[in-house]
Amino acid sequence: MTDTTHRDGSTRTRGSAGADPDRAARRRGSLDDIRTTYADQADTVARMRPLDRLLVGRYRRRLFDRATGRVLDVACGTGTNAEYVPETAEYVGVDVSPAMLREADTELRRLGRGGTLAEMDAEALAFRDDSFETVISSLSTCTFPDPLAALGEMNRVCEPGGQVLLLEHGRSSVELLGRFQDWRADAHFEKHRCRWNQEPLTLVSRSDLALREASTKLLGVVTAIRAEPG
Repeated sequence: MTDTTHRDGSTRTRGSAGADPDRAARRRGSLDDIRTTYADQADTVARMRPLDRLLVGRYRRRLFDRATGRVLDVACGTGTNAEYVPETAEYVGVDVSPAMLREADTELRRLGRGGTLAEMDAEALAFRDDSFETVISSLSTCTFPDPLAALGEMNRVCEPGGQVLLLEHGRSSVELLGRFQDWRADAHFEKHRCRWNQEPLTLVSRSDLALREASTKLLGVVTAIRAEPG
């Protein structure tokens, strides 16, 4: 076991990676793959923001307008969610990709809002327990090497009585489209590191979070979730 010192000065005891070197190596490889993929795609993702606003902007606004207090945006990417978080909230964004964080910094300056950005692994958040009133994330669980571990971390850093707001995409409820997603799943993952036929509600139900509300839009592809720490 090792004691890990976090950026905020806290410490938590974690299992040593040496206890399972093969798993640790696979995990490092997965994170490196994600960083490489988004180093190549960060600029493209940023330029597609107008299309994102057209397709899912209304869903982001409806969900993230509920954010209050100190807000953590996990896997913040290019900072797209910052536009939809109330200005009265304190925005903190973390992502494993330096390239994405550079775009997020540009977006925060464009919006003229304050905020803090940090490179961080969603599955090992460097914050104390109960550090945030609201935790948000969008279109992200599909990319985490271990999404349940990431949801567990969101649960841990969200204070009692707080909320976790997730906007996720997954397998369409329209069977023909769902079958197409299944057919292209491996190729899509290879190119984008994204499991686009996941089942977000099933994933959340297996996590420590307590599901409170959920609604699905866009042919069943986009799901908005409000959960609380379990």
